[in-house]
Amino acid sequence: MTTVIVMPGTGSDADFAARVFGSSVRDAGASLECLEPEPNLVGSYLTRIDAIADRGDRVIVGGVSIGAAIALAWACDPARSALCDGVLAALPPWTGRPDGSVAAQSAQITADSIDRDGLDATVAAMAASSPAWLGTELARSWRALYPRGLVTQLRAAATYVAPTLDDIARLPVPLGVAVAPDDPLHPAVVGRSWADAAPRSAVADTPLTEFGPDERLLGDACWAALASAGRR
Repeated sequence: MTTVIVMPGTGSDADFAARVFGSSVRDAGASLECLEPEPNLVGSYLTRIDAIADRGDRVIVGGVSIGAAIALAWACDPARSALCDGVLAALPPWTGRPDGSVAAQSAQITADSIDRDGLDATVAAMAASSPAWLGTELARSWRALYPRGLVTQLRAAATYVAPTLDDIARLPVPLGVAVAPDDPLHPAVVGRSWADAAPRSAVADTPLTEFGPDERLLGDACWAALASAGRR
């Protein structure tokens, strides 16, 4: 059986990743492993992906935002890609260094705010300036992750160097990308550039206003893109 390993975006958690990808993975007859972020954000993800892949299952790796970037980096590694059947990239955040990325800046600002003003004040400010569904979702995940190193996770994400377009050009497995044209933190141009660089890829659009209240639509779009890429 294929195991699909997914990672959440910055400040999000495994609960959200399961809601994004769960229905499409179940419909495909695969098993799902949703990784919870740890303070050693990148290293712990890579170690856990290795451990699951070493069990002998075929794997598909993926995630949302920073989770997608880490999954792509794992699959671009020639020593690991032989175990991999594809990459699910929902809302790619940036390519290469995060310089100028709104998503990276947001993670850094949030970490600074928590250190300066405390978690409760930061949650309240975020909720006041966000759509209701997003405010509710991040308030839940930030409170859940705070005792487990949320600030350290945010700072690690904000400085993460994602694969470059040259790296992606050597990706040996299909890449399915889901972009949201109305998401200012995850510009659709980034996801499209990932797809353009990959030898086998497809892109699906899903507006933030639609998948926000119904997150499975994001996972469904990403899975459909991967299936299309696999046929090319």
